[in-house]
This record gives sequence, C-alpha cells and structure tokens, in this order.
Amino acid sequence: MKAVLMAGGFGTRIQPLTINMPKPMIPLVNQPIMLHIIELLKKHGIDELVLLLYHQPEIIKNFFGDGSEFGVRITYVTPLEDFGTAGAVKAAAKYLDERFLIISGDLLTDFDLSEVIKFHEEKKAKATITLTSVKDPLQFGVVITDKEGRITKFLEKPGWGEVFSDTINTGIYVLEPEVLDMIPEGENRDWSKDIFPAMLEENAPLFGCSLSGYWADIGNTDAYLEACHDITQNRVQILTREKPIKTEGGEVFMGEETLIASGDYSQLEGMVVLGDNTHVLGDARLKNCTVGRNCVIEDGAELEDAVLWDNVYLRKGCRIKGAVLGNNVRAGQGVTIEEGAIIGDETTIGDDAFIKKDIKVWPRKAIEGGSIVTTNLIWGEKWRKSLFEGAQVRGLTNVELTPEFTAKLGAAYASTLPKDAFVLAGRDAVRASRMLKRSFVGGLLSAGVNVRDIKMVSLPVLRYKLTTFGEVGGVHFRQSPEDPASTEIVFFDADGVEISSAMAKGIERVYYKENFRRVHYTEPGGISEIPRIYDYYREGFLRAVNSEVLRAAKPKVVIDLNHSPAGHLLPDLLTELGCEVIELNSHVHENGGGSTPEQDSRSMEQLSRIVETLGATAGFWLGPSGERIKLIDETGEVLSNTEALVVLTALVCRGERRGSLVLPVPAPLAVEELAQEFGLTVQRTKTDGRSLVEAAQNRQVQLAGTMDGRFAFPSFQSNFDALFTVAKTLELLARTGETLGSIRRTIPRRAYRHLQIPCSWELKGGIMRKMSEDSVDLEASFIDGVKVQIDGDWVLLLPDQHRPIAHIVAESGDSNRVDKLLETYRDKVEGWKQELLAS
Repeated sequence: MKAVLMAGGFGTRIQPLTINMPKPMIPLVNQPIMLHIIELLKKHGIDELVLLLYHQPEIIKNFFGDGSEFGVRITYVTPLEDFGTAGAVKAAAKYLDERFLIISGDLLTDFDLSEVIKFHEEKKAKATITLTSVKDPLQFGVVITDKEGRITKFLEKPGWGEVFSDTINTGIYVLEPEVLDMIPEGENRDWSKDIFPAMLEENAPLFGCSLSGYWADIGNTDAYLEACHDITQNRVQILTREKPIKTEGGEVFMGEETLIASGDYSQLEGMVVLGDNTHVLGDARLKNCTVGRNCVIEDGAELEDAVLWDNVYLRKGCRIKGAVLGNNVRAGQGVTIEEGAIIGDETTIGDDAFIKKDIKVWPRKAIEGGSIVTTNLIWGEKWRKSLFEGAQVRGLTNVELTPEFTAKLGAAYASTLPKDAFVLAGRDAVRASRMLKRSFVGGLLSAGVNVRDIKMVSLPVLRYKLTTFGEVGGVHFRQSPEDPASTEIVFFDADGVEISSAMAKGIERVYYKENFRRVHYTEPGGISEIPRIYDYYREGFLRAVNSEVLRAAKPKVVIDLNHSPAGHLLPDLLTELGCEVIELNSHVHENGGGSTPEQDSRSMEQLSRIVETLGATAGFWLGPSGERIKLIDETGEVLSNTEALVVLTALVCRGERRGSLVLPVPAPLAVEELAQEFGLTVQRTKTDGRSLVEAAQNRQVQLAGTMDGRFAFPSFQSNFDALFTVAKTLELLARTGETLGSIRRTIPRRAYRHLQIPCSWELKGGIMRKMSEDSVDLEASFIDGVKVQIDGDWVLLLPDQHRPIAHIVAESGDSNRVDKLLETYRDKVEGWKQELLAS
C-alpha cells in the first residue's frame, strides 16, 4: 500500500519559522515533522511514499533523497501550480493505481493507521476519512456520521453558530483509486470543499472512522510550542535519534559528543533532549527543553519549555521560558525571553535585552543590548489572535484601540481595496471616536485609498449612502453601547452590508504580516467631504413613506434621541411628514460619558410617563448609532425587544398583506402564525446582522428584524434603520387604524424563555456534538445552532459567536412546559460539559 504525503503548503501562519524552510521540515525533537510521519507509516507497514511538493521543494528532496536512508521508497511530484489538496493528488494519479492513504506532512500523531485501513476494507468504502474529537473545531472541518460510520453531514471551518459537533476531519484519508476519476485534470479542487461533498451528494460509500490518540495540526507557532510541550510531557510517543539516559530528575536524551561540562545531571529536569555536539556549561539549568545540534549554553542560563534549533549560542545568565530560537541565534549575557516568543534564524540579541511575551522576530535581526522588545520586529506587533468580532473591531479606547493601532488597521484595510478607490468614513458624536477615526484615515491614505469624510452621522445614513454609488466600502466609529470605555469600528461593504468573515480575515492577514501597500509620496489618497449627505438620505426616506396618510393622521410622537446625530435629522423629517414631535435629549454632546443601567431605566420610565401624559400615538427610544430602537405604546408600556419584533411583524402583516419577512432562528413561533394568517411567508436566517440584511435584499421582503431591537424596511433600505422604523411604524398605524397597545394585546401568547450558561471555548464543539447526537430522533434544523421540535414546542442550543457562553432558547404554549424544557436542556448541557471535562 502506498501513502501520499501532502508537503506543499506555504506555512504562512507559522512564520517566521517557515521563512527559510517548508513547514514539514520544521524540527520536532531535532528531526523534521515529516520524518515522524514517515516513521509512523513504516510502523503500519507502509514504505512506498509519494511526496507532493510545491513550496521550497529542493529542501525536502535534498534531505530525504530516494528515501533509502530512512527505509522507504520515495517518488516526488511537484505540480506546476497550486491545484488544491485534491487537485495536487490528481497530479500524482499515475503512481496511484491501488488503494492508498493520504496524510499531511505537518501533523504530529500516533494514530493507529492500521485500524482505519481495516475499517475501510470492512466497510468496502470508496473513501474513508479519519475523524477525531477536538476542543476547538472552528479551524477544521466538522463531520457527523450515522451509526454505521457513513458520513451524513460535514461543514468546512464553521462559525460557532454553525458548529454541530466536535468531531473533525483530521486530513488522513484512505481512498480507492477510482475516486481520482472525480477530479478534473489540471484544475484546483479541494477534498473537503469539492470531492467529499460530491460523493455525499451521489450517496457514494463515504465513511468516517473515529480514532482516539494524539493528533495535532501544527498550523501556527502556538500549536508548535504546544506540540513540543506535549512531547516533553509524554502525551505522545515519538522516536528520537538521541540516546536516553535515566536521571533522578527525569529523562535526558544525549546526542553524539554532547557534553554536560559539570557532569551534574541534577541540573536537568523533566525531559531534556540535547543534540549532537551540544555543550551545557557550568551551572546552567534546563527543564523540559529540546536543544539542537552544535549549541552552547553557558553558565547560569535557565531554560524551561524552551526549543533551540541548531547552532544556538546562549551567553551567561540567559533566561528563556516557553520560547523558540531558530538556527544560528546568538543571545548575549543576561538576555530574557518570555513565553510565546519566536526568534528567527541568524538573529543576534545584545546583552541584557528583554524580549517580551509572544513577540516574533523575523530572521537576521540585530537587537541592541538593553533593549526591551515589546512589538514584533520588522513585520509588526501582535495585538491578539483575532482582531474582528464579526464585522467589527472592538477594544478599550486608548488602551487597546490606540491611534497607532488604528493607523495600521486603516492601512491593512486599504491594502485589501483597489488603489484610488473611495471609502466612506463616519463616526458618532464622541471625541474619542473622532480621534481614532482620524488616525485610521491616515492609514487609508498611506495605501492610496481616498476618503469621503462624512464626520458625525447616524449609521443608517452612512449605510444608505453606500447603497447609492461611488464607494467600495465604509467604516463607522462609535462608543460601545455595552462599555463606554470601549470603541467599536464597524466595517461595511459597497452595499452597506457588514463585511464577510472572509474579508475580515483578509484584513487581519495584512495587519499581522504588516504587508501594507505603501504608495509613492506623490500618490497618497485624498480626503473630500459630502456636504449634501443628508439630502441623499432625505430624498429616499420621504419617497418611501406614504406622506398623505401621515399628514391626514397627524400622529403625536415622543422620541428620546439619546444625544445622537439623529437629532439633526429625524425631527425635521417627521415634522415635514405632518407629525407632531416631542423631542427628548436632542442636543448632541461629545464627552461620551455613557450611561449606567440605572440611568437608562430612569430614562425609559420618564419616556413612558410623557407618552401616557401627552396622549401620544407612540414613543420611541433611539440607540446612539441610530440602529437600535425601543417602542413604547400609547399606554406607556415599554415593549421588550422580543415583543417589539412580534408587534412590528403583526403591524406589517396587517398593513401590507403580501411579501415575506426575514427573521432570525430564535424569533418566536408567533411570527409564523401571523404571517400565515395574512398571506406572508417567513424566512429564517442566522442571527448575525449580515445574514439578515443579505436576505432582506430580496424585493419581496417587507421587514427584517433582529432579537436586539434592530429593524430594516427594504422598501427604503435593507439595512437596519431606527429612524425609518419610526416613520414606517407611524404610517402603518395610520393605515391600519391600530395602536401598538391594541396589537400587543391581541398577538398570540406563547411562553418564551432565553437562558445563557457559561461554556468555555474548548467545550462548545463538544456540547454541539452531544446536542446533535441527542436530537437524532427529533425534527431538527441546523441553520444556526441546533433547534429541535418537540410536540409543537421547540428548543434551540446556540453557542455564542464572541463570548464563552451558550444560549438555550425555548418556546411553548404552556409556561410550565417551557420552564421544564429549559430546565431539562440546561441539565443536559451541564451533564455534557462534565462528560467532556472528564474525557
């Protein structure tokens, strides 16, 4: 049997370790990662190998040769271009005329490969995917099988809302050669995205074999350090070239001509591997370390969980913990390197320098003595693993989101856009937003992108302008509604829709690599203004409302404008439509002090009393950005967000009597009953704003709404707009002759509950797998989370996208029943968490 080793990746996520070598050649315990895979294959009787190369192929060929030195026979195949994981294997088809196994050359695993081959033969499968369970399945392909092991569903790199299992595709496959017939010659194809889904669609014998054991995808520097640590903790067994020596403090592996000058092995603790001709001098202390060949560690050095490649020289008193030093690194006396730091090849570090935690230094850098290195060298700092939460970047103002940071973020964003393109930039009234926006704009200009600065503006106005013409995207700065000390930067595409996760990741890649596009000094972008920005919005707004109906009804309305820019626009628009407007908090102020929950509660009570006292048609509270809204009926009753969604749905159904509604999965069942009664249809989507707005772009849609008080009426724009929601609500009330209170009192009453329970990131995939398995005999949907129907009631388990919590939502016609459902599933989730922790 032959094996195909995938060894062509660029390894960009694990830079700077892959600057000078392909990822499969990165050393693990002084031997290339791929050599450990070859040893595993030999252990299971596979010694005929086909190596698929692409990036820096000569380094791999020079090391392995024809394979005879390592007890295998190797055939090399180097495709002319990147054909994807399946397309590359197709390029080697002439060597694969019998059953074969595919495995990545950058994995560390001790899986029993014989077991998956035996499983494949017993099932008479065409393709068998090796599966395993992991704590964080987001970066892998999630898979579900039936009781026979036949694959029924899989999804590549899901978001938390889409996770239905923690069982993932390990990238180890056993295939029959006829599977290659499904791959067109010379075209880019991926196993997970193209070939396996096609097999699933054809109901071909595609199976999944779950294996337990150690499996690590060494995709980034954190994963590399973790794998090295796992080896020293004996979590995975691998072969070493160095010879073991038992000591009192642990286990030492020594290469040829290796020297412990003091002869005192008590200075070595845990598992310590010392490569050929490495010298440990004086009183140096090492704990759980791997040291390469020809290294020198001088007296007084202290190393713990450190990985040193070949030819590293450490002077006296160096202290290194949890870091990687590449080939030919020189560190002076008293150097300190903290956890997570990666020092590239041929770097020289002066005496007493201090390399802070998680710093990355690219190869061939010279760090002066006494330096304190707090940012990445050459290709920049790493602020955190992920910048974006959905379409926005959020952080503490002037602590995490500093002017320096936003300037780089602006340059990264502009580098993903065409040169000379135009971007719309707006903000709320807060000074900190203005400060950060200005530095962000500087970054945009440096990459040759022009800025149309619309300054302080309501977010719906910015999004509406994007739907007209001229700009390739927009960005809005605002104070976080949850935390006044934080700023949010929200990104939109050319249609005013929140940017996709793919685009957000593209910006992150440029930011982390500092691969900015710097234009010639004569070509920076320019700044212009749009003095008539409100005119665009005003014209569309008035055109989309039935002004005759409103002027005839002359509704009286009380609006809390929340000191937002909407105060410059909305009262005049409503007055022009014939409404009598009572404004609260209409003046804009810049101090951005925010408000406490108690102050918000008092504001709502005040608004409620004024609406009731004045006999107003309705009251509205607008969020500072102009997207969120709260409704107060004519009796002064403040509607919850869920009530507002159902009431507005009922109002639209009664007023329009045609078209469709776009609502998130957790929306109450009452919306379906209302839509059916008046001849409308309901489309359920994921809970995120982008999914709702994209669905709302269909011309038939009358209303889109979220569970947090944001609404879109696509007759004007498909983006969320609290300003237009006020006008449209008043128009619908006038047309139907209803009041918000009368509708609220007549809507179908069902008990609705929402519970949040703590759930660590590591357990989210596991509990979703348990939920999927638990729901196998129930009617279930997987649009967002797992939603099951139980005798006319339903329960939804939804992992939160950005926080370590899980949501349980339940609805029933009976309040006791819904409480029982909620309690049952809370107990189930808590039980699943304990099972996962114990496994």
